[in-house]
Amino acid sequence: MKKIHSDIIQFKGDHFQFGFMQGKLLKNSMILENRTKEWEIKRPRFLIDVTEAENMFRKFAPGIWDEFLGLQAALDVPMEEVLRDFGGYRIDALPSGCSIVTGADFLVRNYDFHPQTYEGRYMLYQPTDQGYAVIGPSSRITGRMDGMNEKGLALGYNFIHRKKPGDGFVCYMISRIVLETCATVDEAVELLKAIPHRGSFSYVILDATGARVIVEASPRSVDVRKADACTNHFEIDKQENRNYLKDSYARLNAIQDRQDQTEDAHKTFRLFNDTDKGVFSELYKSWAGTIHTSAYFPKEKKTWFAIGGNQEPVEFDFKSWLEGEAVETIQITGEIDTEIGFAHLDKIRF
Repeated sequence: MKKIHSDIIQFKGDHFQFGFMQGKLLKNSMILENRTKEWEIKRPRFLIDVTEAENMFRKFAPGIWDEFLGLQAALDVPMEEVLRDFGGYRIDALPSGCSIVTGADFLVRNYDFHPQTYEGRYMLYQPTDQGYAVIGPSSRITGRMDGMNEKGLALGYNFIHRKKPGDGFVCYMISRIVLETCATVDEAVELLKAIPHRGSFSYVILDATGARVIVEASPRSVDVRKADACTNHFEIDKQENRNYLKDSYARLNAIQDRQDQTEDAHKTFRLFNDTDKGVFSELYKSWAGTIHTSAYFPKEKKTWFAIGGNQEPVEFDFKSWLEGEAVETIQITGEIDTEIGFAHLDKIRF
């Protein structure tokens, strides 16, 4: 078992200040060392035009572009490197797993991925210039794996495939943009239909009214359906699915076979986080092992978070934080049954 942690990072200020603060934290960090080493060994299979990227961010999320400027100022690197490492536009998203269930007043999500991609950062950010405050774990520093905003909009995404990528935003940046700019499910659906998609993912969305949908989004189409559970395949545009879906259907069946447990948030959390229920995954070498379990409560503005399996979640009162009460917890700890290194803790062998 490997002991790991996520740092709790809290910030209130404009996007440039937020980016600058994060850049200072990243300097001389294991995350940045691993990211730099990765690009020394792996040649990027994508091209990023700075002007094109700026135009796209200015259109959909201008504040996040200012965050990039803050990162650039703190790290003292060209904007091309900022966009390559943290931009979430026209870069390659790696395969992953993930399972999500929504109830009328909660969303529970297992984040299944490869340990060497995990940054161990749980963010609470309230912008003072534009956009909604958001709580949730980060991906590639500026993106969000899942999260909830101050309006009670909660979201998580599930990987479908990487074939035939488009010129657009990747999943974790799309999640950040949705959470920072949308207040309701309807607004989120409208944005997901308008924004260009790099890869194919399902976005599971719940708002404070209890409205919930699954948006099946690819570079070629965006479809909306209603269901309580989602794993790693489309139900509408099935031609987008991968050929091998045994694990995706196995986790979906494990959820649907226990529908009596998915009507209650705590029972759903146990179904997802307990390692013997069939939803928690230990396929870390296959890029699909469960690293964290999240839960979001839009009406109460509270969240739960746990690293590893068989854990009791740490609770965050986002509403109180927005009203000025700082979170006293500085780290969330847990154990993962793997010897693979984590991006924020270990020197990764690429």
